[in-house]
Amino acid sequence: MADTQTQDTSAQSNELTINDLNAMKVIIDIASSRGAFKPNEMVAVGQTYTKLTTFLDAVAAQQAAQPQSAASAAPQPTATQAATSAIAGA
Repeated sequence: MADTQTQDTSAQSNELTINDLNAMKVIIDIASSRGAFKPNEMVAVGQTYTKLTTFLDAVAAQQAAQPQSAASAAPQPTATQAATSAIAGA
């Protein structure tokens, strides 16, 4: 029984949520404003930031389109679930 609880806890800690992705976006903002990236790294950072922002905007639009009562009753989707839904809806 303890093994099941350990597996459940580790599975939950390995999932990325939308809040985690928002935090990563903020981290990129802060790091770039502090000059943490070298000029030759800025293209990769910018492309990643743009993809992340586009994804988060799509998820926000999808969540806004859902009825308010269903959104409050549903658990927060993981990044994988949200990506699958966003791709299926596109």
